[in-house]
Amino acid sequence: MNKTLPNALVTILACAMAIGCTQPKKNSAEATAREVFVDSLMESMTLDEMIGQLNLIDGGALNTGNSRKGVISKDIAEGKVGGFLSVMGQENIREAQRIAVEESRLGIPLLFGLDVIHGYRTIFPIPLALAATWDTAAVREAAAIAAKEATADGLNWTFSPMVDIARDARWGRVAESAGEDPLVASAMARAFVEGYQGDLCGDDKMLACAKHFGLYGASEAGKDYNPVDMSRIRMFNEYLPPYEAAVRAGVGSVMSSFNTVDYVPAVGNKWLMSNVLRDMWDFSGFVVTDYGSIGEMSKWGIEGMEKSAVQCLEAGNDMDMCSKAFVRHLSQAVEEGTVSASRVRTACRRILEAKYDLGLFADPHKHCKAERLLTDIYTAEHRATARRIAAESMVLLKNDGNLLPLRKGGRIAVIGPMADNGKNMLGCWTHCADTANTHFTSLVEAIRKATDGQAQVFYAKGSNVYLDAKKEANACAFATGMRDGRSPEQMIAEAFNIAKKADIVIMAIGETREMTGESASRTDLELPDAQMDLLRKIVETGKPIVAVYSTGRPVVMEWERTHIPAILNIWFGGSEAAEAVADVLFGDAEPTGRLTVTFPRATGQVPLYYAHLNTGRPLAPGKWFSKYVNNYIDVEEGPAYPFGFGLSYTTFEYSKMVVEREKIKMGDSLRVSVDVSNTGERTGHEVVQLYVHDVYASIARPVKELKAYRRIELKPGETKTVRLSVSADDLGYYMGDGTKRVEPGDFEVFVGGNSRDVLTSHFTLTD
Repeated sequence: MNKTLPNALVTILACAMAIGCTQPKKNSAEATAREVFVDSLMESMTLDEMIGQLNLIDGGALNTGNSRKGVISKDIAEGKVGGFLSVMGQENIREAQRIAVEESRLGIPLLFGLDVIHGYRTIFPIPLALAATWDTAAVREAAAIAAKEATADGLNWTFSPMVDIARDARWGRVAESAGEDPLVASAMARAFVEGYQGDLCGDDKMLACAKHFGLYGASEAGKDYNPVDMSRIRMFNEYLPPYEAAVRAGVGSVMSSFNTVDYVPAVGNKWLMSNVLRDMWDFSGFVVTDYGSIGEMSKWGIEGMEKSAVQCLEAGNDMDMCSKAFVRHLSQAVEEGTVSASRVRTACRRILEAKYDLGLFADPHKHCKAERLLTDIYTAEHRATARRIAAESMVLLKNDGNLLPLRKGGRIAVIGPMADNGKNMLGCWTHCADTANTHFTSLVEAIRKATDGQAQVFYAKGSNVYLDAKKEANACAFATGMRDGRSPEQMIAEAFNIAKKADIVIMAIGETREMTGESASRTDLELPDAQMDLLRKIVETGKPIVAVYSTGRPVVMEWERTHIPAILNIWFGGSEAAEAVADVLFGDAEPTGRLTVTFPRATGQVPLYYAHLNTGRPLAPGKWFSKYVNNYIDVEEGPAYPFGFGLSYTTFEYSKMVVEREKIKMGDSLRVSVDVSNTGERTGHEVVQLYVHDVYASIARPVKELKAYRRIELKPGETKTVRLSVSADDLGYYMGDGTKRVEPGDFEVFVGGNSRDVLTSHFTLTD
């Protein structure tokens, strides 16, 4: 117990502990205990100490031990810091926490946050790939392991999940999203929150943070930090649901965003954070700004840091990340009456409540137990789970002639710039894995291990990522260490000769890890030029080719899908990715992933997503060009690979779709059954998807909206009747004021294995 607290508070804390563990959503005695404790603590706090709790600072200096360390330590002791981000390592965290609880006047413990996005030391697939599993249990498990490892090293807060809807493939942070669909994104948001937080009782749970509130994924032109402008109807129906899902799941914190909403910076948007987040959704946790965003308000036309600090606090932010605007200006603002002391108290209370929920007042060092460093990080069990989930996330896009799975014999050529770099397979946001000096298996190594001497495995790099060295350095700084100094002709010739003597060629191509993630937008989504030149030349050998494609976004594969018989999209699969790819290539695991983003035929189609609105002149099915319809003249209409798409090593057939009742009353549910048969020779998993279309409504409705799905397993020859239901309420839509409207009328209903290839029926919703 924190013995530096005044004796009265120690007694109050003891009473609260006797009640048991607490959760972000409190009831009865638990809420009362927390309230009594926080009330008593705040009675002892000065205004400056309250403001200090609102100050989140970058703790990089604490890691390096440079001259800033003494200054930061003094700030902690003076109660000017509420938490840190980017402090890594149990030793550094324990010392900072010691100063807070032993040297500050009130001994209030600190929060320690980090972007633990898809793993800590054991790295799981990027969030986009995790969503492609359509398996919330797997996502929950991955988040729980990430929390276990991060807390074992002292952290207690993660800036995850990112729940932004992402429909523009040019945007680099598509990789951190669950994709384009609000239903899938909401399910993944809940799974992440539940995995990270649990009930917050154990030492292995941490506070989650839903970000970026809001609408960050809709930034103009797919550029990071860009403005966002959309109707409120679209916000409530398409972009806000995953944030609300995270709130309903009990997320402890929310991060405000960089972009504009209604021409007001999101970080200073009171409608967004007070009206929507607090009033409509009853969010009870705290809101933290994104990095330095208060300090960037001037770029949006807000004059002066003092004014920005006041606007952002009043809008609903409780903690300032790295602008130091609150700690520098709020005290004077309270004196001048431009901000109320009660608003400062409310913000402080929310942060103290989060620390209470985490159990930090009871044991400030609960996440700094030395023995956990040996038992809870990068374990064989965690790695096995990451390997299984990585395989589950991969999407088989093409498999002509059942080229896959491969046999573990013969002569195999592994070619491409992604073939011999295991670290590249981690993906973005992997700080702790990067600093661990751990060897991560490359694809060619994994294939050699998997074949265990039964096959001859040849390797050639074949090309760099880009032909132009400067472009490669600008686009993928990490990849500069991968760059080969030989001429493109020499590299291709070597690869060509190796391919000629092989029975099968595996092409390891795609994006580097730094071509996705924050500040990694692209204007051209096709395979980079050097790799395309290589691929075209290897196709000339006439050998069967499997393209193993690394990517963190939807990409353009028009040439590849025309010329390559098998394409396996492996995303960025994490620390066990190479082994997982080998598992899938040789049939020891099944590629069960299904797309949660639409893959375009050309970059010019983006943003491209399945749940679009119709037009007054929709293109008839099966048609290509017509001058007077909404179409392009230079590319076939529609996606290359639709939302929900993914092949298996077996085949599935849908039949006997039955809508239980053609007329459904308000308050009832739509119930649909469909027979799904495994018509192949291997056990397989399928994601059965149900979509609806509101034919006539007061506002335009999307051509299809996913309303339910179920992941099933079928043995060869097995048929299952899959039953899906949708409540009448879920057939409604939101108006611009956030109210929901459910209207009677005709609906189409679709069931299938993706958003394009479906069985169709209809029903009517009645009063």
